[in-house]
Amino acid sequence: MGLRHAMLIQRGHLFGWCPVGMACGIALFFGLKFEPSTAMIAGVGALGVVLALAARRMGEVTSPAMVFAVMIAFGFVLAGWRAHSVAGPVLDWRYFGPVEGRIVGMDRSASDAVRLTLDHVKLDRVAPTDTPTRVRISLHGDSALGVAPEPGLRVMMTGHLGPPGGPVEPGGFDFQRHAWFAELGAVGYTRVPVVAISTAEFDLRQCIFRIRMAVSAHVRDVLPGDVGGFAAAVTTGDRSGISQDALNDLRASNTAHLLAISGLHMGLLSGFVFGLLRLLFALIPHVALHWPARKLAALGALMAASVYLALSGGNVATERAFVMVAVALCAILVNRRAISLRAVAMAAIIVLTLRPEALMGPGFQMSFAATTALVAVFGWIRDMEWTLGPKWLQPLLGVVISSAVAGLATAPIGAAHFNTMAHYGLIANLASVPLMGVLVIPAAVLALVLAPVGLDIVGLWLMGAGLRWILWVADMVSGLDGAQGYVAGPSAVVLPLMATGMLFVILWQGRARVLGVLPVLLGLALWQTGSRPDVLIADTGGLVGVMTEEGRALSKAKGGGFIARNWLENDGEGIDQTTAAARWDAQHPVTVIHLSGKRAAAAFGGCKTGEIVVSNTEFDEHADLECLVLTPPLLRRTGAIALVAGADSLSIRTARQVAGDRMWSGWTASPKLDLTFDGTSPDQLARSD
Repeated sequence: MGLRHAMLIQRGHLFGWCPVGMACGIALFFGLKFEPSTAMIAGVGALGVVLALAARRMGEVTSPAMVFAVMIAFGFVLAGWRAHSVAGPVLDWRYFGPVEGRIVGMDRSASDAVRLTLDHVKLDRVAPTDTPTRVRISLHGDSALGVAPEPGLRVMMTGHLGPPGGPVEPGGFDFQRHAWFAELGAVGYTRVPVVAISTAEFDLRQCIFRIRMAVSAHVRDVLPGDVGGFAAAVTTGDRSGISQDALNDLRASNTAHLLAISGLHMGLLSGFVFGLLRLLFALIPHVALHWPARKLAALGALMAASVYLALSGGNVATERAFVMVAVALCAILVNRRAISLRAVAMAAIIVLTLRPEALMGPGFQMSFAATTALVAVFGWIRDMEWTLGPKWLQPLLGVVISSAVAGLATAPIGAAHFNTMAHYGLIANLASVPLMGVLVIPAAVLALVLAPVGLDIVGLWLMGAGLRWILWVADMVSGLDGAQGYVAGPSAVVLPLMATGMLFVILWQGRARVLGVLPVLLGLALWQTGSRPDVLIADTGGLVGVMTEEGRALSKAKGGGFIARNWLENDGEGIDQTTAAARWDAQHPVTVIHLSGKRAAAAFGGCKTGEIVVSNTEFDEHADLECLVLTPPLLRRTGAIALVAGADSLSIRTARQVAGDRMWSGWTASPKLDLTFDGTSPDQLARSD
């Protein structure tokens, strides 16, 4: 009777659980350690159909559970279909030679190098069936800019290409999976000039890309420096014009989200256009009295959002934001409440249907965490009929509550993915976000309206004034003592536990919702009590990190910078590689000998039982050695390795064991590996040769 009563209370509120079920199925697909066969995926789909038919005959208690199971099956099948639909060739060797292709994307790497994404690729002596659909090449050095990159231009260069790299440590970010869904079959770099070999080739997408880049260049001409780069980023999605210093300030002040064309920008733009159109319609008596002005304003705002989507490049974050805004505006068109948990659930279903892999990224998680929390909190305030003070104070309190709720909802996700926390982020957002709504976005719309008559400089000047203030706030806040803190990465179960608990608190109806706090507390406890590996070994053998009392010690001060940065961030340390390398002579319970280069390998004189030898070059693995030897051929089969020292044993975990053998993994084929190892002594010393 109690369960039946509880389920009756949920009537009218169960739709919010549908995307949760989809997410569970998608997560199940990506969490498998093996690649499910087509027959298995079809079987899960068939099971979902059977459960859907059975749910119609079930009672009020069991029917929702059956529907939830159907959504799990739907999510699993959807993820499997998507993974197979984007399948393409991936290089499984190191390629050096001519690279030819059409420019379809331009951005900058973390090291601030210009990157080109090419399609219609041709590689020397590589069959078309083995040639990647897309490749991404970083232009290193000034000599690489032999021609000004422009959308649609077909170019050629001599480049180094290789397969997308695996996780930098077991359980780390899986770039191979990310590249698979981006259809990147190879990544690399060039140090020679890029040569144009034909005029630009255009289709509709390339025409839009060309317009975007032209608008971006015009904005940066009118507004030079970081202000222009910021303006180009929020109007066209082109971030190549903003410096790394400005980016670091925005990240340290938790205002970097203002750069991405996401829900905030799309919501502000559509909201501004919607309000402006309603005001204009209200000023025309005939329209106000005889036409559905509210619906017309919603339709106009939807058209403006569509233009913004095209102008911004339509990346995943912008697509997600557009879907959320479109659902709200369409709700107005059909006389439904625009902002509700049902609308958020519908947007999540659409986004997951279009791109199920988005679930695994921080963008989707943070966007829907913030949106769900905001809708729930303001819904509770509305239902409880609370007033936020006098009318003149309500807008300010609304901004404060919005910033606080969104910050709290996204903080654990941001900390888990990026290992940082901005301690003064609330202050920076309170000083910046309102200006985006009242000045920057309206000024951008004004610039667009005035552009046909050549007066867009007026809107851009106003826009620049607002962005200049935001950059000043970011610089000031990031310079405060303790502005940015660092946290160690959690285990894989922490975020799912916390998300499950908060979703139960928000979606479940009745007093039992308070039970959702328990998984959240358990997740936080597991996060606090988790530990990092004692030894980390890069999949190239080029870098080793051992945990000491002072923190992670690295075997080299230079080389493998991306790997070193990720290890240190996952440890929760905000230091550079050089500082970590100075710790290498500290005491550690595992003896690790790192041989860097052929000379070190040639001069290697042997090892003792219990020691671990890591080399970034090949040497005779069949020598009569009593220690564990890890060289590139072995590491290509295992991926990065993590070691955890116990009282009298050493636990070994590989990236391959954690990620599994999936279609995007690209591991070197090998028989089952046995890396059991013991014989360590607690007083041995980590050293480097």
